[in-house]
Amino acid sequence: MEKKVRGIRGATVVEKDDKEEIKKAAKELFDLLLRENNISPSEIVAVFITATPDLHSTFPAEAIRERDEFRYIPFICAQEMRVEGALEKCIRFLVLAYTDKDQIDIHHLYLGKASSLREDLSRRENL
Repeated sequence: MEKKVRGIRGATVVEKDDKEEIKKAAKELFDLLLRENNISPSEIVAVFITATPDLHSTFPAEAIRERDEFRYIPFICAQEMRVEGALEKCIRFLVLAYTDKDQIDIHHLYLGKASSLREDLSRRENL
């Protein structure tokens, strides 16, 4: 089967605006997204990361950029809109990668409290 670019989504929540906690949560989510979808660094096209406005201690991508195998992959971090009642301290990923999986077979991961964002896509509610 021919590989196509697919979007792989995920989100997680941290307890507080702390540099190390943000980096740890971002790394954990990113690694799980790649492992669950059998994606290698060479198959990644780009990674888009957003964080809610209450997170400002570090860029979530910092933890991933520290690793040599991801050095040449384009990452962008952006701040999400302020929306009343939105989930707080949330980090979201959109990984664009080549895969032979059909879109329906992609494993999107919404961890912990973030599972409420997309219950229809959440496969791991309490990681």
